[in-house]
This record gives sequence, C-alpha cells and structure tokens, in this order.
Amino acid sequence: MAAGGSGDEAFQTFYTEVKQIEKRDSVLTSKQQIDRLLRPGASYFNLNPFEVLQIDPDATDEELKKRFRQLSILVHPDKNQDDVDRAQLAFEAVDKAYKMLLESEHKKKALDVIHAGKEYVEHMMSQKRKQLKKDGKPTVMEEDDPEVVRSRQLLRDSCLM
Repeated sequence: MAAGGSGDEAFQTFYTEVKQIEKRDSVLTSKQQIDRLLRPGASYFNLNPFEVLQIDPDATDEELKKRFRQLSILVHPDKNQDDVDRAQLAFEAVDKAYKMLLESEHKKKALDVIHAGKEYVEHMMSQKRKQLKKDGKPTVMEEDDPEVVRSRQLLRDSCLM
C-alpha cells in the first residue's frame, strides 16, 4: 500500500509542477501565446482543451468563461496585425477548446481521458516499484524527485517553443 501512496505523492508533485508551469505560461504575451498554440506538435497538444485554455479541469464555468475571454482577446487576429494568419489559427484553437468544454458530453470525455492518464501513470509507477523491490533495488525513482520532474518539464517546454 505504501507504494501506491508514493505513486500518489509522485503524481501530485508532478501535477503541482505542471500547474506552476501553466501559471507561468498564463502571463505570456500575445506572440508567446500564439507560438505556444502553434508550436510543433500543437495538433496533438491542442486535443486537450484544458491545455489550450491553460485552465484546471476542476475550474468552474465562470472561470472557464473568464479564461476564454482573456486568451481570445490576447490572440485575436485584430490585436495581432503583424501576424494575422497565425493569430487566426491560434484564435480558432482557443475558440474550439472553449466550445468543446461548453458541451457537457465533450467535457466529460476530456475529463475521462485526464483521469485515465492519471490512473495509468500511477499504475505504471506502482509496477516499476514492485519490480525494483523484487530486484532488491531501492524503490525510489527519478519520478519521485520534484527537481527531476521539473527539469524534464522545462526541457520539454523549451524544446517545444
């Protein structure tokens, strides 16, 4: 049971790090937000409407609406005359994410995927710990170290920008 608790702890650490990065990114300039929304692999990342809007899955409808307004104004083509085409694509991604989360069925599906991902990560970490224990090795993994998780996230973000 302790391994499961450690998995929960590791996931919470990882999740906290992700939230800190999202908070940092939420104050990006118009150009930076457009770059974020159109970065390499954007079609994959933009499948998660919470990622697009940089909002917590537990956010209220009012918080969702507020965040949509903030981002849509920031990336709107009228506000980005120097890069209208890219701004239009970014605006469309934000609009699509918002509309998806307004539909309860789509929102439920997105939340189901997030929860399934969390369960999968926890299961895989538990399996890895069991194997380490069976092999007589320490059950502390790199994923348990918040600094390792943070450095990996920062490296990933710098590669995507």
